[in-house]
Amino acid sequence: MAAGEMGAAGAREAGATGVGPDRAAGGVARLVLWRHGQTAWNAERRFQGHADVPLDETGREQARDSARYLAAMRPNAIFSSDLARAAETASYLGGLTGLPVHAEKDLRERGGGSWEGLTDKEIRERYPDAYAVWVPPDGEPISAVADRVAAAFEKIADSLDGTGDPLAVVVCHGAAINLGISRLLGLPERARLLGPLGNCSWSVLGRRAGSWRLLEHNVGMLPDLAPEPVEVLAAGPEEEGR
Repeated sequence: MAAGEMGAAGAREAGATGVGPDRAAGGVARLVLWRHGQTAWNAERRFQGHADVPLDETGREQARDSARYLAAMRPNAIFSSDLARAAETASYLGGLTGLPVHAEKDLRERGGGSWEGLTDKEIRERYPDAYAVWVPPDGEPISAVADRVAAAFEKIADSLDGTGDPLAVVVCHGAAINLGISRLLGLPERARLLGPLGNCSWSVLGRRAGSWRLLEHNVGMLPDLAPEPVEVLAAGPEEEGR
């Protein structure tokens, strides 16, 4: 046998897999990052930020429908921003799965300061310079949002069982999800390389051996998953701050 062949055989015996991922290195912890359902302020294109705006009827219908697909993923845990629009969205999945919803303040949306409650048009007219760079004068810096949300994602992944392929559903907000993903993947936050996330759509992050990958983005349903046949009884500017 040639020396090169012997080296390859030895590598296979040691469990190495060449340039591909080491499948024997442990399971993948997955986070399904689920944006909350629609609110009246979403429909009116108002900056929500930390304002505690509830879901509207469309948002509740979105949450009920999406929860059936997410329940089919058999999540191990549910985490949510403590803002009402996220907590109510999470409650539909909790009702289907029987899992408790763990509230995390660090999953909140970007604080918008004096922009909160204003429409996109009002912000553009009153704060033209700040609008051009999308920086609320008294709001939360995007770097601070990226830091806290990415740290929350890491904390949640750490809390999952280290065996198998655990999955947590994390109910959050459009800009917060985008910025947290960007920070974990090493993407520049201001470049907005990821597209916006629709209401009640989700993205999936996977972490193996400390490394993160984006597995899905802006998914509304998964065609290979049938929704749970259970009735739910419980009651840029395009997404930033919403």
